[in-house]
Amino acid sequence: MYSIAMTPRLSSCSRTGGAGADRLAAFRPSRGPQRPTRAARQVFAKAVATPTKEASTSASKSASISSETAKELYRDMVLGREFEEMCAQMYYRGKMFGFVHLYSGQEAVSTGVIKACLRKDDYISSTYRDHVHALSKGISARKIMSELFGKKTGTCRGQGGSMHMFDAEYGLLGGYAFIGEGIPVGLGAAFTSAYKRRVLGDDGADQVAVNFFGDGTCNVGQFYESLNMASLYKLPCIFVVENNRWAIGMNHLRATGSTLGDEEPWIHKKGPAFGMPGVHVDGMDVLAVREAALEAVARARRGEGPTLIEAETYRFRGHSLADPDELRSREEKEHYAARDPIPQLRAYMLKHGLASETDLAELHASVAAEVDDCVEYADASPKPDMSQLLENVFADPKGFGIAPDGRYRYELPGFTAGTAEVS
Repeated sequence: MYSIAMTPRLSSCSRTGGAGADRLAAFRPSRGPQRPTRAARQVFAKAVATPTKEASTSASKSASISSETAKELYRDMVLGREFEEMCAQMYYRGKMFGFVHLYSGQEAVSTGVIKACLRKDDYISSTYRDHVHALSKGISARKIMSELFGKKTGTCRGQGGSMHMFDAEYGLLGGYAFIGEGIPVGLGAAFTSAYKRRVLGDDGADQVAVNFFGDGTCNVGQFYESLNMASLYKLPCIFVVENNRWAIGMNHLRATGSTLGDEEPWIHKKGPAFGMPGVHVDGMDVLAVREAALEAVARARRGEGPTLIEAETYRFRGHSLADPDELRSREEKEHYAARDPIPQLRAYMLKHGLASETDLAELHASVAAEVDDCVEYADASPKPDMSQLLENVFADPKGFGIAPDGRYRYELPGFTAGTAEVS
């Protein structure tokens, strides 16, 4: 289930279909009333604090999803889970280095938004917990595992690692180690899409951009600045808060002030303050996430602007594989483990005749084979060449500076191979 909070709009951005100045007018935000009346201000305050509207239940959604789609969603979640659990094994065997943050438990969000709703040419901006986002977007498990192994066949040729997945072909704008970094990047992609359509007259430019981030990010400046710009220009941008209740070791309720009229903080209620819908959804229910995301994506493609989605979810492991996970109580972990999104969808599919036990067993077998294959592929792949260290640093190689003998460093013997002696 999901619920939605909205405020009445005092004004909307003007938008015309003409050329030249008329198109540029589409990016000039309407000023609206310079000062809302007292009644209008009261409506705003009341709307944010008003109880959210309940949406349809999962049982009523069975008619809206086909057997084929349900199986696709189920397989995507199982692939995400099995991939991450294999990552844990490989990390402890010394095949991966640095910090590795697993997504186990949160699969319903990635699958419900990316796999269920986005096209290949849409954009996503991720976090350091980015492996499963990449899988849902269609990037091969081979390329992702190779990147985790630091191999040349990885998404970034082994130079990005776990926290920095990137793939231009699939619109993955990157994983980001610092919280909030990816939000303005995704916002820029949304601006590009809107500019092409409204100003350059490209009717085919209806791509949307989805920013993923956690509850801890909602207290940093980039989040609010991006909400403001997305609303100001009615950009096709969707903000998805994966609220797993913990920002590393800080509980969400201890770090964020309560929203107006509530006893606890509701991140989705920050949306109406910026003139966009704020949607709260059960992030452990892939069908509920899918329903909310379908509406947000359709709204963005229609040119109606951004949406803020708060998906309440839970990670089944510590913050990273280096985290002993001693701060969360056993009772809390057991509570969310009982709501595991994969068994939930499995039971739903069997109950509504969307799949048989045999169908699901075959899906599990195909996933196991894919995960084993990607590990074998990554292990056998070559390591990056030393010369890669010199790529994507300076557009002009003169930027590497001047050697003691007066020559540019890039002219030194062996420099392009990464073997030159550099003082």
